[in-house]
Order: sequence, then C-alpha cells, then structure tokens
Amino acid sequence: MLETSNNNELPTIPNKRYFTIGEVSDLCDVKPHVLRYWEQEFPDLKPVKRRGNRRYYQRHDVMLIRTIRDLLYQQGYTIGGARLQLSGETSKEDSGQAQQVVRQLRIELEEVLKMLKA
Repeated sequence: MLETSNNNELPTIPNKRYFTIGEVSDLCDVKPHVLRYWEQEFPDLKPVKRRGNRRYYQRHDVMLIRTIRDLLYQQGYTIGGARLQLSGETSKEDSGQAQQVVRQLRIELEEVLKMLKA
C-alpha cells in the first residue's frame, strides 16, 4: 500500500479491532457518504455489517481507505484509474501492508519515546 506525506498528517490509527464509519471518517479525513460510495466502487473495501446494516471497519480497511484517498486526492487518479492501480498492487499487498504496519508502529513508538523523555 502507499504511504504519502499527506497520510502522515492524518491521525494515527488506534489499536482497535473495529471502527465505526464516523471514526473512519475522522481518521481518514473523508465524509461518511464518500466512504459509502467508495464501497460500491472499490471491491476490496468491504466493511463488516451488523445490527441494522451498521458498518464496522477493520484496520486493513482504514489503511485501504487512506490509500484510496491518496490516489484520488493527492495523485489525481480517477475512480477507474485508482481501481486499476489498486488491482495492480494486489500481488504486492501483503508486503505493502506489512510495511505500512511497521511505519505505523514506528510512529507510535516515537510518540511514546517523546512522552517518556518529557
């Protein structure tokens, strides 16, 4: 997955199993109606639905949304182009997700280190 400088400005992803659409909206700086639209356009984005069709996103969904956001808003791809870009990355997905998790952990550890030094 992609990690961009703009994604560094987004809040860190809390260590939770599930996120509501409102939480994901805040974490990714995207409105909830846009997230619902992206679910229709990107087949890999499938949040768990429970209780009255409420959506619950997992960490990998949040990272995918941040990647989609970057492709559309920062790199200027169209929806179709972003979909093609993501389908080309599916073979690299495991290594890309591992790199993203390592980056996220590093950011969180650096924040803990700053708090300990203070």
